[in-house]
Amino acid sequence: MAFKPAKWPRKLRSAEWFGGTSRDHIYHRSWMKNQGLPDDLFDGRPVIGICNTWSQLTPCNAHLRDLAERVKHGIYEAGGFPVEFPVFSTGESTLRPTAMMFRNLASMDVEEAIRGTPLDGVVLLVGCDKTTPSLLMGAASVDIPAIVVTGGPMLNGWFQGERVGSGTHLWKFSEAVKAGEMTQEEFLEAEAAMSRSPGSCNTMGTASTMASMAEALGMALSGNAAIPAVDSRRRVMAHLSGRRIVQMVKDDLKPSDILTREAFENAMRTNGAIGGSTNAVIHLLAIAGRVGIDLSLDDWDKAGRDIPTIVNLMPSGKYLMEEFFYAGGLPVVIKRLGEAGMLNKDAITVSGETMWDQVKDVKNWNEDVILPADKALTSQGGIAVLKGNLAPNGAVLKPSAASPHLMQHKGRAVVFEDIDDYKAKINDDALDIDETCVMVLKNCGPKGYPGMSEVGNMGLPPKVLKKGITDMVRISDARMSGTAYGTVVLHTSPEAAAGGPLAVVKDGDMIELDVPNRKIHLDISEEDLAARLADWKPSHHVPESGYARLFHDRVQGADTGADFDFLKGCRGSAVPKDSH
Repeated sequence: MAFKPAKWPRKLRSAEWFGGTSRDHIYHRSWMKNQGLPDDLFDGRPVIGICNTWSQLTPCNAHLRDLAERVKHGIYEAGGFPVEFPVFSTGESTLRPTAMMFRNLASMDVEEAIRGTPLDGVVLLVGCDKTTPSLLMGAASVDIPAIVVTGGPMLNGWFQGERVGSGTHLWKFSEAVKAGEMTQEEFLEAEAAMSRSPGSCNTMGTASTMASMAEALGMALSGNAAIPAVDSRRRVMAHLSGRRIVQMVKDDLKPSDILTREAFENAMRTNGAIGGSTNAVIHLLAIAGRVGIDLSLDDWDKAGRDIPTIVNLMPSGKYLMEEFFYAGGLPVVIKRLGEAGMLNKDAITVSGETMWDQVKDVKNWNEDVILPADKALTSQGGIAVLKGNLAPNGAVLKPSAASPHLMQHKGRAVVFEDIDDYKAKINDDALDIDETCVMVLKNCGPKGYPGMSEVGNMGLPPKVLKKGITDMVRISDARMSGTAYGTVVLHTSPEAAAGGPLAVVKDGDMIELDVPNRKIHLDISEEDLAARLADWKPSHHVPESGYARLFHDRVQGADTGADFDFLKGCRGSAVPKDSH
């Protein structure tokens, strides 16, 4: 069959590979045809990449092959040519030292795969928490039409008649064992109840938070975030997204058209309303950096300070993502923000409609799951950004997961130089610590761990747990899982490994936490602090080679998103030169 010229309304990127009769065009088409593809797939219709993070080593994403097939159905129906390809998959439950260390690597994989291949648009198939930001970062850096499809959360876990939330109950049961309130046998029995279906965390952890952020940014179809992984409507969402991306290519609707400052404001406010993960701070800062939006920690604090947390989900509340979906999901939350004057209603979305047009008619089917504002979990949700001489560039705390009585607290520092020091000391009854103390963990930031692991929610010492105490103030330059809870100060910047003030805190120093006034203060004189910093010498291990060395040398601070300095900005979709 003779090659037919393009019939699409405008010239597509893929035409550079497939759209002619030269030797090079024939070269590209002929090799593709060894997959049994008919001639008319190369007649100028848009080529849509399905960027798939499926991996059996990323359990949250292990069901994405089926969703990819559903996406393909939609693309074919709308007149597109789907091509599925794998990208690096970062699973927090299995990848060491931490999936966060490889978020930037995955974003580079995505960016270069999109730019270097004949794609006119992409569907970003994501699930476990780092896959969502990494694919958004990579796609934003190329800026061709893109749409997010998430894999969805697991069904509720149940154990001894109680809902079991992914991660949240892992921390809870582990502490109960140390306190003598639960046997090791019961803990092992509970293991089978924690993850009983495909999907990502069923709490408002980082995976569910980032799915919500993608929807609130306008990068996913309305309702995408909360549909359970095994619900048939998740497959319908994938199918419809496949249809939609073809029209987005026709309209040339790109991430840069959607990821505006107004969109990021909507996402930050939504994060406050859902009681979202502190990890969203780092990820949204990084995504904004890829599209040239000047987003800062101060913006996070302003956007979230007056937002009530109305989603009653673990770790802040009592329900799980399954109930959130049945109640109406994220569209109900976004509608509430709009009714309260807290939404940029005209922000455009991947649907082509405004954010408000998508949600204005939705209903709340369970007001114990999505609460009225006067019954909010906390009247000021969002992310509290703390500053002071201990965190000149800022630190973050999640008020909805913290203990009210510790939001203003002054206590004696008990210092752990790194995570190994913490593990060596924490179970020793001789450790000089009680519930009034402030636990301080150093050298667990982007450079220090390396990769900034989720160890900031340090477990309490057994001798404190046995008193019935369940929370203490904890401060570190680490992250914590979005499934975790407690009065935990995180992302302290500059980090200890970069010579930030956290590096020179000593046992016995007094530290003041004042969340209402956004203050974190080390109670020593300016002169003493300056002298300690002048005497400081790095103690963390610097990797000698490989990606770990690249990460250490080029990663920026948590306060700007922990992206690599050379990845900031959009490098565009210009087609690379052909080598043939």
